[in-house]
Amino acid sequence: MADGKVLIVEDDLLLAMVEERMVKRIGFEVVGKAENGPQAIEKTSELEPDVIIMDITLEEGMDGIEAMEEIRTFSDASVIYLSGSSDRYNFERAKKTGFVEFLTKPVTSADVKIPLEKVLGKPSEGSESGENRPANSTT
Repeated sequence: MADGKVLIVEDDLLLAMVEERMVKRIGFEVVGKAENGPQAIEKTSELEPDVIIMDITLEEGMDGIEAMEEIRTFSDASVIYLSGSSDRYNFERAKKTGFVEFLTKPVTSADVKIPLEKVLGKPSEGSESGENRPANSTT
């Protein structure tokens, strides 16, 4: 049974922080972050995440799909791809790694929540729906 461990692979540090906040707000644990393909491979091996949120365009010569191809040799972690464009070429390449979702940036919490809950189920902490009630709620 999955316990909701998420690895974020994103070379834009600001976006990585935003993505981390989204995942935590939904109710899952971010166990680590990586900025490039080699780091993603190393951290997946070390941290054994249930889900990898993987940016496709990464620095250091290896893109997110190439990193996932390598990760697939030792891990069956689910992957949610984030892409700056919805080009067919990368979508077809990504299909070979068995992704859960292929999202085009910018993404919202709702965009990420659906595939995370599909793979991991509802978060065990917080409200049962995974949504936070507004602080000024009178109910």
